Amino acid sequence: MRRITVDLSGRPYDIHIGSGLLARLSEWVAPLAPTRLFVITNRVVNDLHGAVAARALSEVAPLHAVVLPDGEAAKTPATVLHILDELVLAGADRKSVIVALGGGVIGDIAGFAAAIYMRGIRFVQVPTTLLAQVDSSVGGKTGVNHPRGKNLIGAFHQPSVVVADTDALKTLPARELSAGIAEIIKHGLLADERYFAAVGRDLPRLLACDSAALTDAIAGSCQIKASVVARDEKESGERAQLNLGHTFGHAIESLTGYGTWLHGEAVGCGLCLAADMSARCGLIDADAVKRIEGIVQTAKLPTRIDGLPKSAAIASMRGDKKSEAGRIRFVLLERIGRAIQREVPDEILGATLDAGGFV
Repeated sequence: MRRITVDLSGRPYDIHIGSGLLARLSEWVAPLAPTRLFVITNRVVNDLHGAVAARALSEVAPLHAVVLPDGEAAKTPATVLHILDELVLAGADRKSVIVALGGGVIGDIAGFAAAIYMRGIRFVQVPTTLLAQVDSSVGGKTGVNHPRGKNLIGAFHQPSVVVADTDALKTLPARELSAGIAEIIKHGLLADERYFAAVGRDLPRLLACDSAALTDAIAGSCQIKASVVARDEKESGERAQLNLGHTFGHAIESLTGYGTWLHGEAVGCGLCLAADMSARCGLIDADAVKRIEGIVQTAKLPTRIDGLPKSAAIASMRGDKKSEAGRIRFVLLERIGRAIQREVPDEILGATLDAGGFV
């Protein structure tokens, strides 16, 4: 088992990564001394992992499960209100603890409910997808989508602990596994060229769900993200670099309809677009762009999208929560392993969208 600490001032918490951890959840939840436990999950995850988690958690405190529909379409304010109703009806108090059992959608929804119920109660992240284990479960970003944009409604609310069981990844469809690798690639691109190279080398093992390779990759990504979050918890500066590829990716998700493209698929394509834009800005060369496109393609992720309207994509990006007064700030690559933020001339944005298949 590997342990990574998110070293927030006065509020550190640990990420535990390894095999067989779902059956041991009580080890990390019992020290929180909850009065009640509320497991928030979805139907698919509940069928796969709900019984194991329930057996472990029932040793700790009275347990109540809230089982939601699967998919990005459930990531709405209405779903959060449903969870809040369940908490109220079941008598949740300030010492109750929410357990988010599932992928990034569940973690974001459950974390947001925890952030606003009684002005904030504790929650535990138990991510069951690769994307959630390497990214969304760490750092305290919680929230839901709005029809006009992704994650526009939310709050920062850090978990008390994160428990990532690599065995859960063996139940993932191949498409979901590849989607998680997109965020692993992103972390290497923005912070560590050696890690990026190691990910490229280990891609066959990652795609084959090799436990040792997955543990190393998850720990590497979590260490990168934990370091950034510790320095900039609420995205006032450096943390915005973690959105590499996401400005493009969020627009793709919004325009195609949430859930049509998996988040990691949209990010994978967004990384290629960000690389193209970085080259057009004179920051990286064509060989670096080809290297990035190659690893994204080898991870079985899309490198371009054909047919989306440029005007709609630009409008979506201007409405992104990272824009300022309608001006889009992109995360670009100075080199593989180092990112910066910059506004980009419209002609460069247009050329990048042209190259990516927008019309």
